[in-house]
Amino acid sequence: MSRKVMKVGIMPRDAFRKRTIEIARGEYKPKRGEPKVWFESIQSMAQVLSNSNQELLKVILRHEPDSMKELAQITGRTPGNLSRTLHNMQRYGIVELKKQKTTLKPIVKARDFRIEFGLDVEPNHSRKTAPERTVSKRSSKAAVA
Repeated sequence: MSRKVMKVGIMPRDAFRKRTIEIARGEYKPKRGEPKVWFESIQSMAQVLSNSNQELLKVILRHEPDSMKELAQITGRTPGNLSRTLHNMQRYGIVELKKQKTTLKPIVKARDFRIEFGLDVEPNHSRKTAPERTVSKRSSKAAVA
């Protein structure tokens, strides 16, 4: 059985905000296959998908803990640390924290990731260029415009 790949995009916050507004206005329609999960930088993605967080996901997959408390016992991490980490991952759709009576059961939703990003560069129009030289009609001396 093939596993679903989570497509992740990296886009600066201002570009993401502009894209979101264009979508809301109907000026842009996301293409099929475009990422639905976005990070503002490679660094922010690396924090969420760090080596230690990848190991945490593997532990959840192997042990299938029924609660955060059980996961804390397995990993040796504090419940507060796990809660913050897993809630952050839940924001991106990587895990689900399924409510079961009075506990939250962590479930891994994404195992495989495809990262997409590009270097969109707009021309720098504010770049200083050498001033143009013009000749005044009253004088034959060159003037700087």
